[in-house]
Amino acid sequence: MANITILGSGGFGLSLAIMCDNAGHNVTVWSKFQDELDTIKRTGELKSKLPGVLVNKTIRLTNDISEVRDKDLVIIGIPSGFLRSVCEEAAPFMDKKTIIVNTAKGLEGGSLKTMSQVCKECFPDNTVAVLTGPSHAEEVARGIPTTVCTACEDREAAYYIQNTLSNNTFRVYVNDDVMGCEIGGSLKNVIALAAGVCDGLGLGDNTKAALMTRGIREITRLGVAMGAEVSTFAGLSGIGDLIVTCCSMHSRNRRAGILIGKGVDPEEAVRQVGTVEGYICTKNAYELAKKMGVEMPITEQLANVLFNGSPVADTIKNLMGRPAKNETESDFLH
Repeated sequence: MANITILGSGGFGLSLAIMCDNAGHNVTVWSKFQDELDTIKRTGELKSKLPGVLVNKTIRLTNDISEVRDKDLVIIGIPSGFLRSVCEEAAPFMDKKTIIVNTAKGLEGGSLKTMSQVCKECFPDNTVAVLTGPSHAEEVARGIPTTVCTACEDREAAYYIQNTLSNNTFRVYVNDDVMGCEIGGSLKNVIALAAGVCDGLGLGDNTKAALMTRGIREITRLGVAMGAEVSTFAGLSGIGDLIVTCCSMHSRNRRAGILIGKGVDPEEAVRQVGTVEGYICTKNAYELAKKMGVEMPITEQLANVLFNGSPVADTIKNLMGRPAKNETESDFLH
């Protein structure tokens, strides 16, 4: 049994809390939103995030950030835009022995750093790992078989996370490529947002298949430029996470994209859906791509739609009319 604190009472944080509690661990969930904690205590669930899923009464709920103290694992389930502020708040209470497990997906605005890089800056004395892969909260919480991967520079810590979190419904693989797992997990939200736009426009399976295939290609291109391994993007944090996010209505990125494809203003679409990590990540990823000298045409065109008012029809023409290419693009793979 491990002592685990989960930072964040969003859908994924709660789903991991339920999963870990069911596996016999001692689980605490922290949230800055006392009203959410009160709702769970009063009704036994949080309908706004996980409707119909009961939160185990054995899970401790708190708004006291010092509850990260003396834990084996602290799992961070905070939206990327708030990650640094929450980590800075928790840092004074974090024991050096505690392993930090980040599940947030995105790039920090301005610095363009990955979430684990942000965590490492906030917790310089701690081991920081990534947990990522195709894992909708709605399914994890209900015990639907799910497989993810954990990546960490300390392989023994990765094995500890694997052995601690793996159970009959949640299987964890170890991956040594921290950067690849981060880039894959973050940028699949961008492609899923674009996939939703295609769905909203009523385009076909051919279009989505092309988008996903070329999408993972440009994700890989940026990842390799950042020092990642090509093979990572064929795994759970790459094509696995991309498939589940592009094809499921559980995906807020896809749902927001559908609204945009139907003509809803991008900001209004995000407001209606809620947290849409791919929205800001599109802008940050495009900035990172330009900084790294990496061509990312889908990300570029989506950024034009989201932030420059470009008509979707024009961006599709731009993508379809690009100069002819060799599909293997071996120049960046070798």
